[in-house]
Amino acid sequence: MKKILIIEDDEILANIYRNKLAVEHYQVEVSGSGESGLALMRSFKPHMILLDLMLPRMAGVEVIRHVRSEEDFAKLPIVVFSNTYLTNLIQDAWKAGATKCLSKAKCSPKDVLDIVRHTVGAADGVVRIPMSESAATPTIVLDDAEFQADLRKTFTESLPATLATLRSSLQNLSRTTEEVERLKHIYDLHRRAHALSGNAGIAGLYLIGQMAAAFEALLKELYEKPRNINVSTLRTIAAAVDFIGFLFQFGLAPEKQDMPPANILVVDDEAISRRAIIYALEKTQLPSTGVDNPNEAFRLLSLKDFDLVFLDVDMPEMTGFELCAKLRQLPHHKKTPVLFVTALNDFESRTSSTMAGGNDFIGKPFLFIELTVKALMHVLRGKVQPKTA
Repeated sequence: MKKILIIEDDEILANIYRNKLAVEHYQVEVSGSGESGLALMRSFKPHMILLDLMLPRMAGVEVIRHVRSEEDFAKLPIVVFSNTYLTNLIQDAWKAGATKCLSKAKCSPKDVLDIVRHTVGAADGVVRIPMSESAATPTIVLDDAEFQADLRKTFTESLPATLATLRSSLQNLSRTTEEVERLKHIYDLHRRAHALSGNAGIAGLYLIGQMAAAFEALLKELYEKPRNINVSTLRTIAAAVDFIGFLFQFGLAPEKQDMPPANILVVDDEAISRRAIIYALEKTQLPSTGVDNPNEAFRLLSLKDFDLVFLDVDMPEMTGFELCAKLRQLPHHKKTPVLFVTALNDFESRTSSTMAGGNDFIGKPFLFIELTVKALMHVLRGKVQPKTA
């Protein structure tokens, strides 16, 4: 019998994967930490490891390095669950010796089973019907569609409690300015976003999973680099929690879980800033058009539809506020989301003044992942929100 070791600190996820594999007659053991996982590996001697990269204490990349350093396990297949927005972490996992990387936010139990079969083969080559302990009647085994529907039902029933917990963590964060306490609350939000991303993925609710994954990546960066915590990033955290609540209400339709196509316009006369925005959008596969002249931007806006517009505030010939006021006169852009990009030292005064028809602000210099979170929120809201809303 093929043996699979799962190293995952989310007990719910680990049990779902274990049960799915056990039904297929794999022998499965689960560990909740990197340290205990390594010890279990040596005694259990698995044919494959399923490993979450985002483990507390000993990170998943360190686990891979330890596995590869031991002669008996140097070639053991290691399939990792990761966050596609954490590109550096994924690269580190490949370098350490990962066999395959899976996106946790878009990974169903069936996907995991398919990868296990492809990597180590069928459990024993024999298909059997599991029996109950009394052997009087067969245990009911759901097919993949029924299993997915059951997971989705369980997940959606937990959403009110999940949202309440996120909002409670956000309130705790907003009440403190002391760095140690602030980092504690950011880490708490990070772990909750990590769990939400994985749970949404197994439930097949990939839009929630993708949003939670981007939010998790932002929180991870802020926790590791506290100097980037400022009025702009804190505002983005609050907006992300609110938007997750919006997705809990409108983003549950199983037939609408593909990332919607989007067309984004970036208007900034500074080449470096413009390229930075475009790069951040590329990280989440959102195509964009960059323009350095506000008049040319207005010409493009007159000709075609855009799903989101980024405007630098301070530009020659026409400010971002003036361009926004003009585009609002175009019938097809009356409700197009507009996000202003402004210097961080002007952020508070800008946001407290008139929005000039805009929807949001982000402060320069910005984190790539902060801008990614902002873009996802505005694009997904426009695609998911009911047309009558």
